[in-house]
Amino acid sequence: MEIVQPPATLKLPAEMFTGDAWADVIYRGEEPSRARANLVRFAPGARTAWHSHGLGQTLCIVEGIALIQARGGEIVEARPGDVIFTPAGEEHWHGAAPDRFMAHIALWEGDDVDWLEHVSDAEYAGPRSS
Repeated sequence: MEIVQPPATLKLPAEMFTGDAWADVIYRGEEPSRARANLVRFAPGARTAWHSHGLGQTLCIVEGIALIQARGGEIVEARPGDVIFTPAGEEHWHGAAPDRFMAHIALWEGDDVDWLEHVSDAEYAGPRSS
């Protein structure tokens, strides 16, 4: 057993995020492991660009109100304790509600992430379901 010293908190890049978001690496497996886990914090209104993961992604909401949308679907509102799974190849985005900070633990495998265009303000303001 060992205590692992994590890297410094990373400000996430504007090419992939709208607004301010930061990540703390929880786990980044070394080959042959492909496991990845980050704690990601979003300022109010911050969100990812549209993207997909080659092997899917799981989000566990730990604080605030999360907004998540799969391409062509409604925006889903998620709260602490909610777990959301996006299957391999599903284009989606996730971020904070306009008036709340949000934090989630993101779990995925490998580095096969396809980053796409930013989520427009109109898409972000679309109808929500709980």
